[in-house]
Amino acid sequence: MKDDTKTPLDAPGTSRRRFLKATAVAGGGLLIGFHLVPSGRAAMAAETAGGKPLQPNAFVRITPDDQVTVIVGHSELGQGTLTAISMMVAEELDADWSRVRYEQAPADPAYNQPVFHTQITGGSMSTGSEYMQQRQAGAAARALLVAAAAKRWGVDAASLRTEAGKVHDDAGKRSARYGELVDEAAALPAPALDTLKLKDRKDFKIIGKPRQRMDAAIKVDGSAQFGLDVYLPGMLTAMRVRPPVFGGKLRSFDAKQAKAVPGVVDVLQIPTGIAIIAKDYWSAKKGRDALVVDWDPTAGERRSTAQMRADYAKLMDAPGALVARNDGDIAAAQKNAKQTLTAEFPFPFLAHVPMEPYNAVVDLKDDGCEVWIGTQWQSGDQLAIAQVLGLKPEQVKLHTMLVGGGFGRRTNPPIAAEAAEVAKAARAAGIQAPVKLMWTREDDVHGGFYRPFVHARLSATLDEHGRLSSWSDRHAAQAFLPGTPFEAAMKNGIDPSNSEGAEDMPYAVPNMHFSIHQPKSDIPQWWWRSVGHSFNGFIVETFIDELAHAAGKDPYQFRRDHLKDDPKNTRLLGVLDVVTSAAGWDKPLPKGVHRGIAAHASYGSFAGQVIEVSVDADKRLTVHRVVAVIDCGVVINPDLVRAQVESAVIFGLSGALFQEITLKDGVVEQNNYDDYPVLRMYQTPRIDVHLVNSDAPPSGCGEPGTECVAPALANAIFAATGQRLRTLPLKHHLQIA
Repeated sequence: MKDDTKTPLDAPGTSRRRFLKATAVAGGGLLIGFHLVPSGRAAMAAETAGGKPLQPNAFVRITPDDQVTVIVGHSELGQGTLTAISMMVAEELDADWSRVRYEQAPADPAYNQPVFHTQITGGSMSTGSEYMQQRQAGAAARALLVAAAAKRWGVDAASLRTEAGKVHDDAGKRSARYGELVDEAAALPAPALDTLKLKDRKDFKIIGKPRQRMDAAIKVDGSAQFGLDVYLPGMLTAMRVRPPVFGGKLRSFDAKQAKAVPGVVDVLQIPTGIAIIAKDYWSAKKGRDALVVDWDPTAGERRSTAQMRADYAKLMDAPGALVARNDGDIAAAQKNAKQTLTAEFPFPFLAHVPMEPYNAVVDLKDDGCEVWIGTQWQSGDQLAIAQVLGLKPEQVKLHTMLVGGGFGRRTNPPIAAEAAEVAKAARAAGIQAPVKLMWTREDDVHGGFYRPFVHARLSATLDEHGRLSSWSDRHAAQAFLPGTPFEAAMKNGIDPSNSEGAEDMPYAVPNMHFSIHQPKSDIPQWWWRSVGHSFNGFIVETFIDELAHAAGKDPYQFRRDHLKDDPKNTRLLGVLDVVTSAAGWDKPLPKGVHRGIAAHASYGSFAGQVIEVSVDADKRLTVHRVVAVIDCGVVINPDLVRAQVESAVIFGLSGALFQEITLKDGVVEQNNYDDYPVLRMYQTPRIDVHLVNSDAPPSGCGEPGTECVAPALANAIFAATGQRLRTLPLKHHLQIA
């Protein structure tokens, strides 16, 4: 069994100093928290009940009524973070799960995620990054409670045990509830980090077991509070008017007709456009519709999709590409090859289209402001708002609301800054009320921050034994990290958001080349669920499938043969074996039904899928079944992981089958779910999810299930039709049943 009692902060290059706090809380109780600070050795300190509170990274609050509250610094986007993190704490605390509650933490540097060192929910890192420190928080609280009981009873703490929210002294035949011990525990010195003994996995009672989501009931009965649900006394509603093309400039506007709409309070110019301020949403929308605006589009992006595709395709032969990898001798391998295959893969822009469009409430005062927002990046939003308003970040009190879907969309500080711009302009115009900025679905689809437009050319060779002898990959994709706080992640000028999953593809090949052009445009682009893996998984897994068929090999066996000799691929190989077994790869299918396979590694996890389809004489595609396997390390809650994989499959199918953002003279042509559809229930296939039992630390599960969907589907369609489809979405090639 792997020793998992060591903190992830002990890894080189990470922040190590942590302070533990034990203090009384209002009304009596015990508060435990970790605080990350920028540098130093691992250390812990305790403060007395009267000491100044620390800003914690993870809190455990235990009150005299035995209620345990876990204060969670991550956002709940529907993925179950509130439940998973609470389970980690409760496990080591030996809490009574029925008495565990959660509380959403405020925005504060103390809650910075230990990988990115910022308060963010993304990259499928929430569970993995919190696994150790949340368990340590629970273990520290448990140690204090045991110490308090030992002192009360005059016994050795080592002789006591805990279970379901109680400390037991079996020898003395007595027990005490945690709530009875909190005041005494708060007065004790906190345990040192290196004295905490975390449980062995075999002793887990909560982690690894199915538990109902803690936010399930409020989402069913409608009492859950999302950003759209925020209404403050006297609050006004704002809508932004933006240029029709990205990068367009405002020449002038006439607000007379807009101000004549009942309910419209004012029409204000802001740095990013125009804001309509009204008493309610519909008044704001009608006012916006009535506004007369003259835009100058000449400075913006005016190309149509067809022109962009042509421009990107030309880059495949253009000089000046940045080289990320160049192993061996590609030219020699091509000269000596038995077979050479080449393919090109164009990908459209994709929008995120979460169920809840963007919104934020800003209540601006003389000495600061209060913000209610559904966000994936509290630190970024807080800083962006502060900069717009000329405040210090700590003057921006940010409330994280439940989020109706994110998929990377809500890690966008410019959008939060827009809400601050509106509030600032309103206050300058004499409006003292809180202002709620709202986007429509159409605003969200037109508003940019798409998955990048990508073109790739692949060329690979097979030797006389049918093995890969070379692999050459050229990409064209806009780099979108420059100018953001994540620019430091770029290496040799290359945005890893577009190269991940391609330059490090896992299959054994002695000669490997990857290069990329990064053209610029005014179209905002950003992370989309599974990011670069979403298109690079398709490129690699469809092309490797094509190579397998060219070599006359079974696609599963061809993959296996090119993975088995590298220890780094052990878990990916294991997933590949499990998914083929679960899908009955070696068993016949009903007449007319065909299957395709894909496997991919991302976010520390390993995923594989087999998809079964049929294509009739009218080219009507039916997706019958998806068999999905994931190895995401220790599973905190299997129900949550299965739900995440199921949602990733549906998300991936939506993109593969239907979705694209197209431009006509620079203007986005799509508007809403009618012309940018998501998979409907009647179109959803049977989804069988299998979890690999792993001792590895927890890793991502929200994104890794996405990137296998499109390639497994395309490979199944090839098996059914003999046609390789390299252009998405598939609606352009087939009718979707």
